[in-house]
Amino acid sequence: MTSTPPGAVSLTGRIERWPITGTFTISRGAKTEAVVVVAEVSQGGLTGRGECVPYPRYGETPEATLQAIQAMQAPLAGGIDRITLQASMPAGAARNALDCALSDFEAKRAGRRIWNLLGRPAPEPRTTAYTISLGTPEAMAEATAKAAHRALLKIKLGGDGDTARIAAVRKAAPASELIVDANEAWTEDNLAANLAACADAGVTLIEQPLPAGKDEALLRIKRPVAVCADESVHDRASLEGLRGRYDAVNIKLDKTGGLTEALAMADAARALGFEIMIGCMVATSLAMAPAMLIAQAARFVDLDGPLLLARDRDDGLRYDGSLVYPPDAALWG
Repeated sequence: MTSTPPGAVSLTGRIERWPITGTFTISRGAKTEAVVVVAEVSQGGLTGRGECVPYPRYGETPEATLQAIQAMQAPLAGGIDRITLQASMPAGAARNALDCALSDFEAKRAGRRIWNLLGRPAPEPRTTAYTISLGTPEAMAEATAKAAHRALLKIKLGGDGDTARIAAVRKAAPASELIVDANEAWTEDNLAANLAACADAGVTLIEQPLPAGKDEALLRIKRPVAVCADESVHDRASLEGLRGRYDAVNIKLDKTGGLTEALAMADAARALGFEIMIGCMVATSLAMAPAMLIAQAARFVDLDGPLLLARDRDDGLRYDGSLVYPPDAALWG
């Protein structure tokens, strides 16, 4: 890594691995650990931190993400800040970690909470979804029964057999609000049947039923349940093309490239009439903390990443059941 003069802003990064409790399974595969990349910006005894999750779906790897972060050492030492960073790096995981680290550093340097600096309301506790991994209807019903005390459940689906999965999950959790995530696994042929099954089960929201770029059928079909874009939406530039196809957008900081763009995107999405969902990858509380600012105006909050880990960071977010509290300054912001 390039050395920096004494007193200059320094940048470090590292790859971390956090074990998952059991296995986390979606339509694209299963994993037993969360691989995250952490960026740290330091100067004068103060350090700001940010965490991201490189997403193979978009060609990201932990190693390349770390290299992209480390390559910003010279620009940081030269005075680049959170605002000018937006034009210096593409949206994605690497910029997310650095953007959030700079936000944390900015708050520490000012001795104020980041939401005060940004002119945003102080975050309050929000109810988060709890994710049920993809499996057989029987396995998913068993997992759902153990989580049926939670107010909001997010059900991972996978295409064939989803109507049976939906019915089994609803039977196992008759009182919970359900949202489902197909992760692009449905097709035009089974779209109508799956939408009907979700409506029959009282599902509130369906995430990304069709593959991104192949979702024209959503323009033509009656949607009995609200449909939310995930893989089809990244930042503000992608919002306009979603009108007529989607009712909501899932904002994830790893897609937007950080909190700065995520806040602007949330404002723009609401102006266009979209409902907001704030989502996450499986990661520690350091990745969830900035998203709590988006969660304040979100209809759906899905920030359960730390609940799926075998352990979380020190000073992690406090979860009281499914109620997640804003971060302490010791964690972030």
